[in-house]
Amino acid sequence: MQSRIKEAIVLALAIVGLGAFIYNAAIDTKDKERTVTVRGLSERIVPADYAIFPIVFTNTSNDLTSLYESVQTNTDTVKDFLLKSGFSEKEISISAPVIEDVYGNGYSTLKARYRSTSVITVATENADKAREIMNRQGELIKKGVAVTASNWQYPVSFRFTKLNDVKPEMIEEATKNARASAIKFAEDSQSKLGKIKKASQGIFSIENRDESTPFIKTIRVVTNVEYYLED
Repeated sequence: MQSRIKEAIVLALAIVGLGAFIYNAAIDTKDKERTVTVRGLSERIVPADYAIFPIVFTNTSNDLTSLYESVQTNTDTVKDFLLKSGFSEKEISISAPVIEDVYGNGYSTLKARYRSTSVITVATENADKAREIMNRQGELIKKGVAVTASNWQYPVSFRFTKLNDVKPEMIEEATKNARASAIKFAEDSQSKLGKIKKASQGIFSIENRDESTPFIKTIRVVTNVEYYLED
């Protein structure tokens, strides 16, 4: 009987000791898991390096043959204008005109029966020249081409295509900014900054700087980094 009591006491002491060991280990582990998560931002303002812009013009006539002839004449005029402005044949795309019988539209106020809409699109890596030509479309009106303003159906698009050229530098900058924030946090909390526990790179975003200047882009990336904190 006494032997069993001794065994029970020893077992109880062992359990208490094990519990204390586990508790101390848990505290130690918790201390080692002190971390801080920070974000680092990198931002660039860059000019667009690619432009796609349509030149849209209309023609009207009561006769399809004469309509076709006027469309062809205006198409040649616009193409010649673009070629003389320095664009190449491969940068110019000519779409087939869309012809509408406006007499079928009871709300039309046109006196002519037929109306055509033609689109000649320029896609170029010279975004500055594209902007220049867009501002010179009035010259086509003087030549008898009824150019219409761009709209949701035929939008002008400016793009930045050289993201891979700036990615490494921006990621490095974002990471440095994240580390600077982490160091400041560690100092304020009377700790030391340890190694990185985990990190993730955010998605790069390219947006217009503002609505008035779609040819100027803002590039952003945010890096998330979690650091260990040490005493």
